[in-house]
Amino acid sequence: MKLSFIGAAHEVTGSCHYLEACGKRILIDCGMEQGPDLYENQAIPVPPSDIDYVLLTHAHIDHSGNLPLLAKQGFTGEIISTFATSDLCSIMLRDSAHIQMFEAEWRNRKARRSGAPLYEPIYNMEDAVAAISLLAPVEYNTMIDLCDGIQIRFTDVGHLLGSACIEVWINENGIEKKVVFSGDVGNTNQPIIKDPQTVEEADYVVIESTYGDRIHASERPDYIKDLVRILHSTFAKGGNVVIPSFAVGRTQELLYFFREIKDKNLIPEYADFEVYVDSPLAIDATSVFQKNTYSCFDDDALALIEQGINPLLFRGLKTTITSDESKLINFDDKPKVIISASGMCEAGRIRHHLKHNLWRRESTILFVGYQAMGTLGRKLIEGADCVKLFGENVEVNANIEILQGISGHADMNGLLNWLDGFKKKPCHVFVVHGEDTVTDSFAQLVTEHFAVPAFAPYSGGCVDLTTNTILSAGVKVPKRAVEKPARMRASNAFNRVVAAAKRLMDVVLKNEGLANKDLAKFETQIQNLADKWDRN
Repeated sequence: MKLSFIGAAHEVTGSCHYLEACGKRILIDCGMEQGPDLYENQAIPVPPSDIDYVLLTHAHIDHSGNLPLLAKQGFTGEIISTFATSDLCSIMLRDSAHIQMFEAEWRNRKARRSGAPLYEPIYNMEDAVAAISLLAPVEYNTMIDLCDGIQIRFTDVGHLLGSACIEVWINENGIEKKVVFSGDVGNTNQPIIKDPQTVEEADYVVIESTYGDRIHASERPDYIKDLVRILHSTFAKGGNVVIPSFAVGRTQELLYFFREIKDKNLIPEYADFEVYVDSPLAIDATSVFQKNTYSCFDDDALALIEQGINPLLFRGLKTTITSDESKLINFDDKPKVIISASGMCEAGRIRHHLKHNLWRRESTILFVGYQAMGTLGRKLIEGADCVKLFGENVEVNANIEILQGISGHADMNGLLNWLDGFKKKPCHVFVVHGEDTVTDSFAQLVTEHFAVPAFAPYSGGCVDLTTNTILSAGVKVPKRAVEKPARMRASNAFNRVVAAAKRLMDVVLKNEGLANKDLAKFETQIQNLADKWDRN
């Protein structure tokens, strides 16, 4: 009875854990690494063809994105999730395959011109379809006999439509243990979906720590008030409100807010304003939301449905599927809202809308989600005067706004509150899915707060669940150790300085009310110093 940690170990993405029990081999999540990738992941200890099941916490690509690769490599078992997660994966994995194939085509055009070796995509559409065919959805809060000696149950954790923590009961050779995998724990009071539910008991808990060192604002922002202000001021100037948004989750929340603004006639001067959703993935995802209302929506959203009101539909909502329809949006002079992907402006149709609106003083670019270091979205919120789009320099004259406070993740207190729901305290807590220093600091916080042993494994870390023995803490192999061995010691030293500086800035942010935009600028300055250190 062993549990090994493969991905999202001292890193935020690529969630993957490997459980061996009752003669079965089980993966909990099989996610793709996204953004900065600090450490080499250890390989799954067995061939994919030998894995019996995958238990999937939710559909986000950093938890599900490597399922097509697993299928490509021979996995033919069941992928068990909630119904909503299964529905979302059926569109998101296809979309991910499309991205892989598009990137390969782009790289190979350059390779053919230069004579370089051709690039093979990580997986293709056929692999995605193969993975989707293995999805085996189950209901929330239902005990499932997975196999002899193992039962599972999915509990709503309020992060995304269909998201769940997974309870696993194991009875092996007369020894009984229970393991709970948190998945991503949701923030409270999010629109549309329910708040996280707690679990009463476990021997072991595997918990994420994405915001394990941060605290959200004590009061929930008035999103409607902020949106009304932005819409009114932009429309009065004759401009467009362009919103780079993540297709699944964030877009549906925005539709929920715009419906309320329309229904309450909060902008009477511009009551007929139109909202374009220019993202095929977002349109498909919205259909999945509407399909899973009664199992996933919160009381407020369900109350609207009982009154015959669709929370995500309203007059003036327009959807565009084809690229030709997308292009026509920018030839309409009427002030409007344009919601488009990607959320960090790195790809997709949003870049075309930015090209047409960034230079216009009357337009507004509204950010509603986290912008990672180095992305176009991050450059814009940090005050870039000019950016390059499609090989052309574009002046940034538009108003740049940030809708503060929208987060699908529980903060440090939210994670502690979720752990506090365990009436029977676990024997051990394992902290994963967080930035390098955050996993360790949150593990220490858990131990101090609950008097329960906690530690943050690196990839390859392994625990004997029968005896509660840590067999291995994992292997800390920085990827730069392979690429730049001569500079590794100095780089690691500077990284520790950077981590300390970021922790200090978080303290300032919490106690001095420093704006997120200012914090982002400080982070960029520190990162630039780190890059300069490595170059030299």
